[in-house]
Amino acid sequence: MFRKGILFVISGPSGVGKGTIIDSVISNFSDLNLSVSVTTREPRANEIDGREYFFVPVSKFQQMVADGELLEWAKVYDNFYGTPRQMVLDHLKSNQDILLELDIQGALKVKKTMPNAVFIFIAPPSFEDLMQRIEKRGKDSQSSIETRMKSYESEMQYMEYYDYVVINENLNIAISVVSAIITAERCRYNNILR
Repeated sequence: MFRKGILFVISGPSGVGKGTIIDSVISNFSDLNLSVSVTTREPRANEIDGREYFFVPVSKFQQMVADGELLEWAKVYDNFYGTPRQMVLDHLKSNQDILLELDIQGALKVKKTMPNAVFIFIAPPSFEDLMQRIEKRGKDSQSSIETRMKSYESEMQYMEYYDYVVINENLNIAISVVSAIITAERCRYNNILR
């Protein structure tokens, strides 16, 4: 018996630890593919085009939108982000699982077009904990931190649209829980090809 490919979508507030969780989960599952998003933001130190993101100018991004090349796209904190449609469809057609790390806007767009995907929301234990994490990571300017923190309350209200909510209070436990969700979804009867 073979399994259908499953689309997993992970999102949550900025700074909650999605990337760290995803990196560990991907290393636990050799057959889980990570989608690479397209963005118009500038690369951060140590980011490589095609690995973390496909970095493109705004004009190229707008052309991709016009040509229907993106499964979802959104403007987040003054930059555009999108998911290459064909990459996702190719994995699913080949019965391979693929994981998307999306902001909440993007996840809700995917939910409308691909409702059978598995949606996982990563939440912080508290607002204060999230604030400390963002400040500690040292990747963002003070104005960027303030913008992200203002979005926190509205982002948390979208948990109800997800299949699973994982509280990232302890990183190792959060990684184990997300891994368990993936394993359980792979065992669901409706994901077996008959």
